[in-house]
Amino acid sequence: MTPTEDPRAHSPAAERNKQPILEVLRQVLRAEGGDLLEIACGSGQHAAHFAAALPAWTWWPSDANPQVLPSVRAWVADAGIANVRAPLQLDVTAAQWPVGQVDAIYCANMLHASPWATCRGLMQGAARHLAPHGLLITYGPYLLDDLPTAPSNLSFDADLRERNPAWGLRRLADVLAEAHQAGLALTQRFAMPANNLMLVFAHPAA
Repeated sequence: MTPTEDPRAHSPAAERNKQPILEVLRQVLRAEGGDLLEIACGSGQHAAHFAAALPAWTWWPSDANPQVLPSVRAWVADAGIANVRAPLQLDVTAAQWPVGQVDAIYCANMLHASPWATCRGLMQGAARHLAPHGLLITYGPYLLDDLPTAPSNLSFDADLRERNPAWGLRRLADVLAEAHQAGLALTQRFAMPANNLMLVFAHPAA
């Protein structure tokens, strides 16, 4: 790598949605902070932005693809923040994750761009690793049984399935069923720009 090369990958979607997502995170995350594991952190833009805005929280970015981790480190270093741990390689479908108990798990735009097994892995892993009061927070587009799907989401779904038949927008009812099977319950739902949703799951006794 030459000195002029920037290791930071850039996601236009992450840039667009980071502020609306942050506004919801400020509502649902406890003020006293804690440890937050980000699943499928991608470029690292979210990790850098959210950790800087939520200094009481220690951010643990992770991704299944080790090739994105240098970008995450670069975004964090460029932001000059200290409450982000070294990014982890984490396969959400693995029976064991390389983390202990955490107070929150955040996952954006993974379920529709990966096989269905990642949804089951996310829910089961969250049930294992969340503290009793912990929250699982997801962001992305879903197919709703009670509302027509926006044309933009239908086009997006078709594009995803053309790229990989195992990908595609997920029925919200199916995602909720996986959460229930893992022992988690939906506690809050937020409508987001561009026909996305933020979902908050917790242990039923939380």
